[in-house]
Amino acid sequence: MAPYESDDITLADEAEDLRAGRRKAARYVVPVAVVGVAAATIGLVPALADSGDPDLPKISAQQLIEKIAASDVQQLSGTVKISTDLGLPDFGGLGDAFTGGGSRSGGDGSSADPSTKLTELATGTHTLRVASDGPDKQKVSVLEDAAEYSLIHNGKNVWGYDSKSNEVFHATADESAEHAEEAPATPKDFADEALKAVDDTTSVTVDGTAQVAGRDAYRLVIKPKDDGSTIGQITVAVDAKTGLPLKFTLTPSSGGAAVVDAGFTQVSFAKPAASTFDFTPPKGAKVTEEDSTAAPREHSKPSGAEGFGAGLDGLNVIGDGWDSIAAFDTGGQGVPSGSEAGGAFGGFLDSLGDKVSGTFGEGTVFKTRLINALVTDDGKVYVGAVTKDALVKAADAAK
Repeated sequence: MAPYESDDITLADEAEDLRAGRRKAARYVVPVAVVGVAAATIGLVPALADSGDPDLPKISAQQLIEKIAASDVQQLSGTVKISTDLGLPDFGGLGDAFTGGGSRSGGDGSSADPSTKLTELATGTHTLRVASDGPDKQKVSVLEDAAEYSLIHNGKNVWGYDSKSNEVFHATADESAEHAEEAPATPKDFADEALKAVDDTTSVTVDGTAQVAGRDAYRLVIKPKDDGSTIGQITVAVDAKTGLPLKFTLTPSSGGAAVVDAGFTQVSFAKPAASTFDFTPPKGAKVTEEDSTAAPREHSKPSGAEGFGAGLDGLNVIGDGWDSIAAFDTGGQGVPSGSEAGGAFGGFLDSLGDKVSGTFGEGTVFKTRLINALVTDDGKVYVGAVTKDALVKAADAAK
């Protein structure tokens, strides 16, 4: 089917309208903690799995964004598939140290705490069951082999349950608000984050239609206009009737498979059964209560490169839009070489890093398929969803 009206627009006003509309709409699922770097620039999956292009009325990009902003879906249930491929090497025994994985039942924490458990979504493919009934009842379950992790919000109570370790995490809705703001987990959450980055450095068009989870949808395409970004394009499948994003796809500028995939494979807008949100700790389960007396953890909701390094003293953002780079000084030495670090950790550093040099001196670029970071030998850091050459150029200019 031929592409729909593809009006290339700049959307500062429309992005503000989206944020206003989003504030009015109830959050329809409890978001889960995907690793910060992946969440910061949003990335999602291969081509939309559609079963034919539906014939829908034409719509402009501005109208489609307004439709997303006006969407107020509060009751739904369904299955979401998330696949993430940042191109990281096999961590082996180092995996837990870098992803926060593994059970913490032996320490003060709990394997059911969403701030640690759900970082596992940062790699591989996962299936989630989601349900919502208004702003006070949501549930997300991560299905594993012979196990399941569930995060349930019902009124004032928030429960996390890890069936593998038989551990339970409990908090009140107010105490756990930080968890609800940590990172996106559904196509709508990802789309909201991506649309925050829309400005005059962005091309936004409507490119035809698709069918996702049995629903007719429009394809909204978001592309950086400038060279230098590792992001090729983002495609959001938007439900034609409700305006709800059903699937989110990010293709890296380097080509190949998409970085992450998040999309509904099944969805219903019927009211879920009330029992869906009931939870009682199983007999013998270890229950950990949220420490309401502890100082709250600080979180940021990154928008593009501006989110990197938030909270660090001396943070400086170089450039704007999709090519922006966060720079800061650690005040220490650069990253040691593999031989200096030694052992498995040294091998890990060597597998990730490329040695580079320039007017700034020497350093190492650590790379994924989406986020790259240059750490100079004198301890300065440049990070963003940009190419290695862009990082070196920024370091040279700052010298």
